[in-house]
Parts: sequence; C-alpha cells; structure tokens
Amino acid sequence: MPLSLTIPTSLEYFASLVQSDDHFPLLEAAASLAQDEYPEFDVQLLLGDVDQLLARIKRRLPADAPALQRLRTLNQFFFADMGFAGNINNYYDPENSYLNAVLRTRRGIPISLAVLWMELAQGLGLHARGIAFPGHFMVKVLLPKGQVVLDPISGQSLSREELGERLEPYKRRNGLVDDYDVPLGLYLQAATPRDIIARMLRNLKEVHRTQQDWQRLIAVQDRLIVLQPQAWGEWRDRGLAHAERGNLTEAISDLETYLHHADDGLDLDHVADRLSALRSANE
Repeated sequence: MPLSLTIPTSLEYFASLVQSDDHFPLLEAAASLAQDEYPEFDVQLLLGDVDQLLARIKRRLPADAPALQRLRTLNQFFFADMGFAGNINNYYDPENSYLNAVLRTRRGIPISLAVLWMELAQGLGLHARGIAFPGHFMVKVLLPKGQVVLDPISGQSLSREELGERLEPYKRRNGLVDDYDVPLGLYLQAATPRDIIARMLRNLKEVHRTQQDWQRLIAVQDRLIVLQPQAWGEWRDRGLAHAERGNLTEAISDLETYLHHADDGLDLDHVADRLSALRSANE
C-alpha cells in the first residue's frame, strides 16, 4: 500500500518551529517568514548559505583567536567585505524583512541584519544577543572586559552617551523623563527569540496595513497568533483585516475571541459595534 505523505503548509512549518522556547531556531524561523511571499523558497538552502559564510570567516581566524579579534573579523567580513547595510532608499519595502532577499541584495532593516549577524557571531563562539531597543533593533556582545552594543546597520559600537541620545526622543514622547525616567540598562536587556520574531512580523504588519494589503496582512496575523496565541489584540487585528477582505465568518470569529478575552481593552465598545454590524451583514 503506497504511503501518503502530506507536506505541511508554510504556517504549519512555522508553528512547528516556534512551539517551544527550548532551542528556538531563530534563524530558521526568521527565514521561514519569506514563504508567504515566496512559496517555493527552501529555508534549508538559506541555512546552508549562512553556514558557508560562517566557514569563510572561520578560515580567517586562528583556532585560539580571542573574542575581540573574532568580533572585529566578523564586522570586517559582514559590513566591509560583504557590504551588508541598511536599505535606506527603500526602508519600508517588505523585502527588507525576508532573509532570502536580504542575503541576495545585502540590504535590510536593523532586525533582519541583526538576525543574520547574530547567527554568524554565535557560530564564532561569541556571546551575542539582540536588544529590542525602541525604534531601532540593536545587538550586544559580552566580551571579557565588558559589554559592547552595536548598530546592526553599520557595526558601529555605541557608547552609553550615544545610546542615551538615541533614547531621548522616545522618552520624551512617552513621558519617561525626570521622576519617570528609567535606567539605560532596562532598554538593553536581551530580547528572546520569540520576541525577535514577533517584532519582525509586526514590522511587516505595519507595512501591509499602511498599504491596505489585507491578504498579506492576514498571513502575517496568522503567524503572530501562532507565535503569541494569547496576544488578543492580534486576533482583533486579524478580524478587522478579514472584514476588509469581506471574509465575514472569519472576521466575526476573531472579533468574538477578542471580546471574550480582552477584558480591559480601551476599544471594546467600538469592536462590539463593528461585530454587531458584521453579524447583521452576514445574516
């Protein structure tokens, strides 16, 4: 009797990657986001390409190279030799979040560049982590003489003073000044792999919402809900996107889920009114 093998969908594949925080495969999960746009994209090929980049860096280093030498060699290779940089001319292009495109063009946004850079750094034995810095994702490396914070757009090392300057507009917008100020160290805590993927998805979410590309937005929302099933606002946002697409049954289901769980949402009355209108339209 012939075997019947069912190939998982891209969303099922993503769900299998992010189901547990133990040994969360950050690079593979990040790369898989491109499968919504490129259904034939083979994530394993990208992982192999990154392994080849790592092998090239290792050939430049003696086996006993100290951490600082490894870091400098990585930055020389990644930023100077390979030319990875920010896509300044088209910052809001969704391609900047797809690692296959970033590897091909060597242009991206801070978080996509950071994911690639961190994979190489960790492959070199560096203690590298991402930082969910407001407005601009950062990376940090723990060296024997202390911690270094880097901008993944350029590899530039940032002092406490420079980080403070970058934070100032964010603090003022959010009233985090004077008595409400908080220490810089709170902004430099390591982001979990799950949080990094969520931030990548929310970047895509904002691009698609701005462009009113509801179908692509729904695909992003599907992933966000798989990644963070109790982030009830994502159910609301998927429901509203379904409503824009005319998918009334799906919209009603998602908005009902949101209203059932989001006890303290400021928009509960508005969402309830929208749900009522959808139910009437669906009768």
